[in-house]
Amino acid sequence: MKNAICACLLTLWYGALIAPAQEKAEAPKKEESKKEEKKTAAAAEFADPAKLTAKAPESFKVKFETTKGNFTVEVTRSLAPNGADRFYNLVRSGYFKDLTFFRVISGFMCQFGIHGDPKVSAAWRSAQIPDDPVKASNTRGAITFATAGPNTRTTQLFINFGDNANLDKMGFSPFGKVVEGMDVVDKINSEYGEGAPSGRGPDQGRVQREGNAYLKKDFPNLDHIKSASILP
Repeated sequence: MKNAICACLLTLWYGALIAPAQEKAEAPKKEESKKEEKKTAAAAEFADPAKLTAKAPESFKVKFETTKGNFTVEVTRSLAPNGADRFYNLVRSGYFKDLTFFRVISGFMCQFGIHGDPKVSAAWRSAQIPDDPVKASNTRGAITFATAGPNTRTTQLFINFGDNANLDKMGFSPFGKVVEGMDVVDKINSEYGEGAPSGRGPDQGRVQREGNAYLKKDFPNLDHIKSASILP
C-alpha cells in the first residue's frame, strides 16, 4: 500500500513537468464583425502564457461543465496567490475546453490540465510559477496544482477525492475547493487508473506529444471538461 501511494505521488510530480494548455481558436472569417474578431483573438491568448498574468480577485467561483455533469470551484486567493492567479487566467482565456481527466485514481484524486493541442502544451511547458506556502490542506474537494518539485507548477491540476493531508508537507498547495457538484467529481471515470508505465492509463509523455488524438483513440471512455467559466 505504501509503495502504491509513493508511485502515485511520483506521478503527480512527473506530470507537472509535462505541462498542459488549450486549443487555438480558428481564425475569424472575413465576413465576421470586428467585435467577433476581437473575441476570437482574446480566446487565442491561452496559447501565449506571457499574456496571462492578471491578478485574480480575492475570491471567485468557476463553473466546470463536463461529460459527467457540472461542478463549481470556489477560489480563495490568499490561500495560494500564485496558483490562484494562474488558474484565473487559464479559465478566463478559455483554456479549459475539451480537456481530459487523464489520470483518475479512485479514492485519491483526478488529474487534468494537459491541453488537447500538443502545440499549446509545448508553449506552457516552461511557463512555471513560483511556489506558494501551503496554508490549506489537501482535504476532500480541494483543488491543487500538480508539481514536479520546487517552482515547477504550470497547468496541471488535481481535485482530491479524499483526505490527502500527506501531500501538504510535500508542497502541494490548495487554492480552492469544490463547493457544488462533488458528487459529479466522484463519478469521473477511473476505469483506467494509474498512468503508464505503472498502470494501464495514459502515458503523460504521449499526451503531451499527441494530445487528444491519442487520448480519444486509446482511452475513449475517459471523461473530459467541455468548458470552464468564471461565475458573476
